[in-house]
Amino acid sequence: MWANELHTAINMLPYFQQCELLELNRSSLYYKRVEMNEEDLRLMNALDEEFTKRPCLGVRQMTWKLKDRGFKVGRKRVRRLMRLMGLMAVFPTKNTSKPNPTHKVYPYLLRGVPIIRVNQVWSMDITYIRLGKGFVYLTAIMDWHSRYVIAWRLSNTLTADFCVECLNDAL
Repeated sequence: MWANELHTAINMLPYFQQCELLELNRSSLYYKRVEMNEEDLRLMNALDEEFTKRPCLGVRQMTWKLKDRGFKVGRKRVRRLMRLMGLMAVFPTKNTSKPNPTHKVYPYLLRGVPIIRVNQVWSMDITYIRLGKGFVYLTAIMDWHSRYVIAWRLSNTLTADFCVECLNDAL
């Protein structure tokens, strides 16, 4: 009973007072989330293809490549979408060859070891596969001598669970 009275009393207050009570910005009350349009999705797929081919291209060169492919885009739109996708051109920076002295250096344990039989050395890798509306992640375990894929798993999330399952299957 009292909950209904409280609800009615709160609804009678103006929006700005309701927002103050809830410690909420008024602008977030009126915000409507905008869905990604089909043109941006097509552009993002094209960006991903070009970036996969040439990861050294920056925003300006990427804009030229997309214009050559028939997209009507500007530099600002390409920059926004590249930021949204987390893409950044690969380029040399200052002192890239100097290792950080605080990082631990792990030795390469297979140096000088001849790989002469099956099941002597395995390797594991995780990569992503681009789909129409997102990504899936692939993990695979491979034997170095025979190049045989021992086990593999696909997942739509990048968690450790599917990697551990893949390792258990391989063992």
